[in-house]
Amino acid sequence: MTDGAIQTTDEGSLSDLKRLWPWLRPYRGYLIFMLVIATLAMVVQSILPLVTAALIDGPIARHDVGGMYPLIGLALLFGLAEAVLFGIRRRAMTTSALAIETDLRRDFYQHLQRLPVRFHDRWPSGQLLSRVTSDLSTLRRFVGFIAVFFFANLAVIVVILVLLIKLDPPLGLAVCVVMLPLGAATRYYEHRYNLEARRAQDLTGDLATSVEESVLGIRVIKSFGRRRQLLDDFTEDAGRLRAAELQKNRTLANLWTVIGTYPQLVLAGVTLFGVIAVAHGRLSTGELVAFITLQLRLNWPLMALGWLIAGTEEAVAATARIFEVMDSSTDLTEPDRPASLPHTDRPARLSFDDVSFRFPGAESDALSHVQLDIHAGETMALVGPTGSGKTILTALVPRLHDVSSGAIRIDGVAIDQITLDELRSTVSTAFEEPTLFSASVRENITLGRPDATDAEVTEAVDIAQAGFVHELPYGLDTRVGEQGLSLSGGQRQRLALARAVLGRPRVLVLDDPLSALDVHTEALVEKALRRVLADTTALVVAHRASTVLLADRVALLEDGAITAVGTHSELMAGNERYRNLLSQKAEVSA
Repeated sequence: MTDGAIQTTDEGSLSDLKRLWPWLRPYRGYLIFMLVIATLAMVVQSILPLVTAALIDGPIARHDVGGMYPLIGLALLFGLAEAVLFGIRRRAMTTSALAIETDLRRDFYQHLQRLPVRFHDRWPSGQLLSRVTSDLSTLRRFVGFIAVFFFANLAVIVVILVLLIKLDPPLGLAVCVVMLPLGAATRYYEHRYNLEARRAQDLTGDLATSVEESVLGIRVIKSFGRRRQLLDDFTEDAGRLRAAELQKNRTLANLWTVIGTYPQLVLAGVTLFGVIAVAHGRLSTGELVAFITLQLRLNWPLMALGWLIAGTEEAVAATARIFEVMDSSTDLTEPDRPASLPHTDRPARLSFDDVSFRFPGAESDALSHVQLDIHAGETMALVGPTGSGKTILTALVPRLHDVSSGAIRIDGVAIDQITLDELRSTVSTAFEEPTLFSASVRENITLGRPDATDAEVTEAVDIAQAGFVHELPYGLDTRVGEQGLSLSGGQRQRLALARAVLGRPRVLVLDDPLSALDVHTEALVEKALRRVLADTTALVVAHRASTVLLADRVALLEDGAITAVGTHSELMAGNERYRNLLSQKAEVSA
């Protein structure tokens, strides 16, 4: 159900992994310790063939049974040391890798919260979800396991090659040379796997978006009988992901085939020339066994290297996807030297001083030179035809968007000079489309005021005529489910209104908060709202005459500009457009 518009062709590069350093730095001691311990464990494992060589050429060749015990004991000691070192490494990994993943996930989520609304309007939620879950888990596996063993395996390969050269320089150097084509083949497949891993990760995000949209829209899907169509769309998305995963696995299989087969051919050559070397007395039997054993030990690091390279490429793609979001900047910056609003509970003055707003990439302004002054304690109704800019005007007050020019002021202080925390504790907002969270009724109402008392919550519930909450199974402690879909539209809107009026904010912005209410409930809510509006400064988007009557004055917004301001009676008497607009809305309501 998504077109994958967020996908990019940037598959990332190994240099992208350097950008993880700020999160790795606090744990660099653990990471170095893990690397050293893992390397030591694998080096100890690689030294065992030398003990075998000493055993064959010594006690076994001399039939000295007593001389075998020290060497067997040494071999057992090396095996025990290897097991202990791997256990220590795993404990260190648990401590550091999970902590790094937690820090990354926290900072990623925090950055998401800072990004502007227009970012979230553009990005499918499934893409963000896949980044904050699967991509970060990929990075955790990379940091805690893949990176450690990648370098440990390289160290072991070097150690084994050095030991091979020491045992028999000509044969050892030959092994080094014939291994070079393996490096070239590995590089080729790693680049292909990088591209394919990135595509699979993007398609996973698309699939997550499809599932989320289908679940949230299940009522609409069932109502229109579109289950089959949605299933077909989902199957098509899943098929694309399957094809991408199969292609990725084919590339990985080819890499494993090369890495698994080529060393075996080298081993065959080593065995042949090693036997010749023993026949000519250049190698002892024990040294040949040690050489072949080391060659066999070399196979596993080389084979594991293919898997580690694939994991590294997935981590590179995951890092690129993570930083696509982390690099997205917010234009809602905090002031360098913030100004403070007066510390008072009295209503504030709200003014729009020549405010214009244009969406990024748009050719014309959505709002143009808006000049509006709302006195402290006054309620201003905002009326206008559909698409005139009412919603965006209300969104500018809590800085969900920033003005393109001009300024919005509270008590004479420009809102971009106030910290966002102070601004949003001064301004309370209720939107036409109410959003509730998978939490209790109480937690949803007190979202902006977690310290609200029970008395204040009860008052807000009464004002919003949301007494239905007391009839829920657990009252205010009843969980409302994802997006509050267990409630009706009118119930969700009343809870959102209760959230907005809780604590009597100094500035109250209501974007058509009564649109989902029946006539009877609307009248009760309006009656209770009058008490709230008497003690605050309010900007209310109104579509019904009954809501307009709550206001002291009315502003008419047309094509993004304020064309008239006055009382309801003044505009009804002297403004034909206003009169026609309200009469049309009255007919629609009827």
